[in-house]
Amino acid sequence: MNSARASSRRPRRVSRPRPVEPQRNNQERDEDDPADMVAEESGPGAQNSPYQLRRKSLLQKRTVCPAKANMEGASTSTTDNFGHRAKRPRVSGKCHDLSAPAEQYLQEKLPDEVVLKIFSYLLEQDLCRAACVCKRFSELANDPIIWKRLYMEVFEYTRPMMHPEAGKFFQVNPEEYDQPNPWKESFQQLYKGAHVKPAFAEHFYSNPDRYKGRESMLYYDTIEDALGGVQEGHFDGLIFVHSGIYTDEWIYIESPITMVGAAPGKVADKVVIENTRDSTFVFMEGSEDAYVGYMTIRFNPDDKSAQHHNAHHCLEITVNCSPIIDHCIIRCTCTVGSAVCVSGQGAFPTIKHCNISDCENVGLYITDHAQGMYEDNEISNNALAGIWVKNHGNPIIRRNHIHHGRDVGVFTFDHGMGYFDSCNIHRNRIAGFEVKAYANPTVVCCEIHHGQTGGIYVHEKGRGQFIDNKIYANNFAGVWITSNSDPTIRGNAIYNGNQGGVYIFGDGRGLIEGNDIYGNALAGIQIRTNSCPIHEKGQGVIEENEVYSNTLAGVWVTTGSTPVLRRNRIHSGKQVGVYFYDNGHGVLEDNDIYNHMYSGVQIRTGSNPKIRRNKIWGGQNGGILVYNSGLGFIEDNEIFDNAMAGVWIKTDSNPTLRRNKIHDGRDGGICIFNGGRGLLEENDIFRNAQAGVLISTNSHPILRKNRIFDGFAAGIEITNHATATLEGNQIFNNRFGGLFLASGVNVTMKDNKIMNNQDAIEKAVSRGQCLYKISSYTSYPMHDFYRCHTCNTTDRNAICVNCIKKCHQGHDVEFIRHDRFFCDCGAGTLSNPCTLAGEPTHDTDTLYDSAPPIESNTLQHN
Repeated sequence: MNSARASSRRPRRVSRPRPVEPQRNNQERDEDDPADMVAEESGPGAQNSPYQLRRKSLLQKRTVCPAKANMEGASTSTTDNFGHRAKRPRVSGKCHDLSAPAEQYLQEKLPDEVVLKIFSYLLEQDLCRAACVCKRFSELANDPIIWKRLYMEVFEYTRPMMHPEAGKFFQVNPEEYDQPNPWKESFQQLYKGAHVKPAFAEHFYSNPDRYKGRESMLYYDTIEDALGGVQEGHFDGLIFVHSGIYTDEWIYIESPITMVGAAPGKVADKVVIENTRDSTFVFMEGSEDAYVGYMTIRFNPDDKSAQHHNAHHCLEITVNCSPIIDHCIIRCTCTVGSAVCVSGQGAFPTIKHCNISDCENVGLYITDHAQGMYEDNEISNNALAGIWVKNHGNPIIRRNHIHHGRDVGVFTFDHGMGYFDSCNIHRNRIAGFEVKAYANPTVVCCEIHHGQTGGIYVHEKGRGQFIDNKIYANNFAGVWITSNSDPTIRGNAIYNGNQGGVYIFGDGRGLIEGNDIYGNALAGIQIRTNSCPIHEKGQGVIEENEVYSNTLAGVWVTTGSTPVLRRNRIHSGKQVGVYFYDNGHGVLEDNDIYNHMYSGVQIRTGSNPKIRRNKIWGGQNGGILVYNSGLGFIEDNEIFDNAMAGVWIKTDSNPTLRRNKIHDGRDGGICIFNGGRGLLEENDIFRNAQAGVLISTNSHPILRKNRIFDGFAAGIEITNHATATLEGNQIFNNRFGGLFLASGVNVTMKDNKIMNNQDAIEKAVSRGQCLYKISSYTSYPMHDFYRCHTCNTTDRNAICVNCIKKCHQGHDVEFIRHDRFFCDCGAGTLSNPCTLAGEPTHDTDTLYDSAPPIESNTLQHN
């Protein structure tokens, strides 16, 4: 707050002077002075009484007999606590023999109910004196019901307000409190406070007999008067503001005052402080230890628009002050400014347990190097952001509930920072958390969910660290990173989004590491438009994430993006594991990619990733699919146990495969068709259910120095006008045979070794067996096949040479070509039963190629 503004405030009203009391002699002062009111008691906490009464000297009464002197001394002796006084031996004196029975009756015989009734007429000072008479009086004077009545008369609270130390207030349930009389204990802690109670001060000072013993209490009509009393040294600065609506008071706090609402029930609802022209509370330098709590604070201008107002606030906290704002309800109906504004170097408030809601602007605004602690607040339904952090503001924000905002939940921008811990951020109209323009917050252990757009939005060179958060059920992506932004996303659970998990586009970057990304309706991670998650020697890194059960691709890389995906587990997706398309590039290395409904990896339309050292298995539609002019370097991977081919290459694609192990596939090892090409070099291809390499339909790959062995069908099959270059390959121990070439196929071959194959097809033909007997309907052995016109076979049927000789002897038959097929005669699909194959197996028509893979339909969601 600048000096001009401070000097322009209107002058304070001076507090009403207290009535002048008549001069008293020393003895009267000893008996009546409030400073001497508390009687001596013993017990725990005896040194902490706020009454601080002096023990009365007995020297003036030495002429009195010992018994009377002892009684009077007991009635006025002091202690520092309201606890039980230790039992003292009684001193008897003969001069009071006649009164001894009365004294004994009062102390021992009078019924408790009568004593309690008498005590109920006493105020707190006399009650404490009575407690010093004897042990019985001490117990009865400590009755919680009596103290509750006294307490509520002064403070109004229906639950004791404890004040164990500076800056700390809390209410307790008497039944659950660990001390027998919390009303008395709270009275002791709060006794020295002054009270703002409109229209009561005059009544109080006009009835001294009614409030005898409370002369030390101060009452004011206005908060401004009470603040003036603090400045003039009338009391220490503890102010109780009682029930009521206090309007248009100029509350500029420049000293470490404590201001607490005092009302029955929910205190903050009953104590309302509002301003219609200026900021309601302004904390200035000098208020570093001030406390304001348990009240409603409103800025409620008559004209709600921005036209006639500068930026005003409910709370304005300026440079070099650190007040505590506790259990307050904060409301602002002006469209300019914010409900709470913390600005300037050295501004470090503690705002806790407050409700900052329903404001027509920003809820909490922290700027210009301000800091502070903001804990356990409710921030909701604000017209702009729930929290703004700007211009090097760097707050600590813990356990806040930020929800149902009409804009973004938290907005950090223009170099704003902050540490956000364990906050619940949800159901905001825009993103739950937005980072922009070099802002760099740290967000840990928060829940960011059910955002009406996205969860986290980092853009325009935003940064930030998002660690160990739960980000779920947002309408758009859980995390959006765009326009040269560079956050760190580590250890988060990003799941069940209505679109994607992490979406990086428009030159976005970022370190994506160790996250669980699952159950999202679109891709788990989508990277597009030249994006490159965090630069590492010009590359990007997405590391050690768990990406699973997403509806579309687990990871989606497109339009010039070049990430590095390393050591991730990408699995159980409802489509593709990792999808590169439209010039998507990058590196995919050391990942586990498994159990997807489509392929583990798909590469298409000019994409050219490096795929190395991955384990790719369990795909229901194959391991890797390269199609529609896809490229790629596929090196040192282990590709196994896929339901279809380990690698598919089709439609003018031209990848390079080196040093891969492609094995134990439930279909073929590598299938190249529809104009596919590629360089296959130094791969081990073994133990696959179908051909180790199938080349078909106008394809032309180069196979060099591969080992193709131990297959359950053929080593290499080439069909349908395909060609190939085979150099230095080793093809051995395959069940059907080593190399099979269909009719019309021309192959360039050099230095291949085809050896020690089992040649089951040639052996079956030479034995006169039906080839169906060795293939069933799951394999397609390559040999001569025929049709039988007599049996009305179609273009979709084929008959092996031995069935032509045996089962169709004398029929009108036709040789078709040398190619892949299974025998329909042996399968029992023709009208005449096969005499060579045994029991028939009903099946569909013969197919000459393995079933084609399913291509991702991710594009339809692009």
